[in-house]
Amino acid sequence: MNLSAVLSSPFLPTTSPRFTWSQLTVAPSAASIHAVTTRRDVAEFIDLPKRIYQDDANWVAPLDMQVREFLDPRRHPFFRHGRAQAFLAQREGKTVGRIVVSDDPAYNRAHGTNVGCFGMFESIDDFRTSRALLDRASAWLRSRGRNQLMGPIDFSTNYPCGLLVDGFDTPPAVMMNHQPHYYERLFARYGLAKAKDLYAWWFDRQNNMDARWNGRVRRLSERYGVAVRPMNFADFDAEIARCKTIYHESLEQNWGFVRMSDAEFDHLARDLKRLAVPELVQLAEVDGRPVGVSIMLPNLNEAIQPLGGRLTTAGVPIGLMRLARRLRKIRTGRLAVLGVIPGYRKRGVAESLIQQTFLSSFKKLDYHGAELSWTLEDNTLVNRMIERVGGRRYKTYRIFQKDLFSEGRVGMRR
Repeated sequence: MNLSAVLSSPFLPTTSPRFTWSQLTVAPSAASIHAVTTRRDVAEFIDLPKRIYQDDANWVAPLDMQVREFLDPRRHPFFRHGRAQAFLAQREGKTVGRIVVSDDPAYNRAHGTNVGCFGMFESIDDFRTSRALLDRASAWLRSRGRNQLMGPIDFSTNYPCGLLVDGFDTPPAVMMNHQPHYYERLFARYGLAKAKDLYAWWFDRQNNMDARWNGRVRRLSERYGVAVRPMNFADFDAEIARCKTIYHESLEQNWGFVRMSDAEFDHLARDLKRLAVPELVQLAEVDGRPVGVSIMLPNLNEAIQPLGGRLTTAGVPIGLMRLARRLRKIRTGRLAVLGVIPGYRKRGVAESLIQQTFLSSFKKLDYHGAELSWTLEDNTLVNRMIERVGGRRYKTYRIFQKDLFSEGRVGMRR
C-alpha cells in the first residue's frame, strides 16, 4: 500500500511533449511497445493519464512523486521479492498507452498457482493499442514461466486493483481506481474474463447512526466482552505489530490475498504514521487480546485532485502549499482496513469497529461521509453486515483473467 506522496524522487524533473488530446489521430500502423527505462519514459508514463482523462471531472491524478516511487526498484519494497516491468505504447511519436506487468513469487508459493498480474493500464480507445500492450505483458509473463494473466492489479491486492465497471459518477477514494467505460470493452475483446468483483460501500453521516444499530452493537459488545480503543501512537511499533498480526490472520483465507513482506508492511507503517489520524485507527480486544482492527484514511484525493499531480511549478512549491491548506479541509474518508481474526467473527467485533470509526470521523473530524472498500462480491457475511449497519454499495470493480497457454488453467484460488 503506497500512501506517501510527498517524497524525494530519484528521477529528475523532466518535461515531456505536450499536445491536445483531441488532435491525436489513430494511424493505421500498430503501436510500438517499449520498456520504460529512462527518466523521459517515466515522465511519459506519468503524463499519459492526464491527457486521457482531461475531460473527466471525476478522475484524480496521483502525485507524480508517488508514481515514481511505485515504479522504482530501489525504493519500493515489492521489488525485494517480486519483479515488474513498465511498458509504453507509442504511435507517431506520441504515447498512447501504458501498462505494468508483475510477477510475485510469494503469491504463487502461497497459493500453489502460476499467475502474473498487469496493472496501471491506460490506453486510448483503440483495440490495436490495448492488444499490443496486453500482448507484451503476456509475453513477459510467459518468458518467466507463468501461465495466467490477472488484473488490473498493481503488484498485488494489497495495492490498488480492479477495473471500475459501475459507479463512474463520483471521484474515487484514496488508493482506489477510476477508469473510462471503454476499458471493459477492450478487455472483453482481448479475451479477458471476469475473475471476481469487488464492492465499494458508502456511509453517509445523515443516515447510518440510527438507534437500532447502536443498540445492536452495544448488546453484542456486552455479550462477548468486545472493547474498542484508538491506536496508541505513543507505542507505535508495538501497536503496528498487533495490527500486522490481525491484518494477515483476518485476510489469510480471502480470495487473491497475499501477505505483505516485512519490508512492505514497514513501508506501510511509515506512511500510516505520517498520514493517519489517531482517532481513525481502532483496535478491538476481547479479554485483553487484540482481535480486530480498522483503519480509516483521510480521503487525500479531496486535497490532491486540483493539483494535477504536481507539487511544484517551475521549481516553486505552489502545489505543496495548496496541498497543505487543503489537507485541513478534508471531509471524507476511506475505511481501507477492516479485519477480524477467525474465532471472533459474528460477535459484533466488526460492527463495533465500524461504529467507533465512523463516530470518530463524523463527530470529531466533521466528516460528512466515508467509503468502506473493498469487499469481495461473494463475501455474503460481510456484505450483509455492511448493509445492515447502513452501507450503500455504490461502486463495483472487476478483476479479469486470461490463460496464457491453451493447456491447463491455473489461477487465483478460492
